[in-house]
Amino acid sequence: MQAQTQSSSGTKATTPARQLVATAIIGAAVIGYLVRKTPESRTRLESLSQMASTLGELSETDAAVVAKLLAKPATRGVSRHV
Repeated sequence: MQAQTQSSSGTKATTPARQLVATAIIGAAVIGYLVRKTPESRTRLESLSQMASTLGELSETDAAVVAKLLAKPATRGVSRHV
């Protein structure tokens, strides 16, 4: 009986799995931006979506959703009463 060695090339993530991870990370950034509406959350969303797009992990549809969201001015619609 021979021992089988595991090749590191066999453990690479497949493209669909990477796209799911990218979508999840950007989704979290979208939610953070929608909730906080801060310049920092906007910058995070912009940079993450740009990085995912550059790596080819962001679909055209998802990129269009992010672009549409970022095209709107950030206004806080929540009023807080004391």
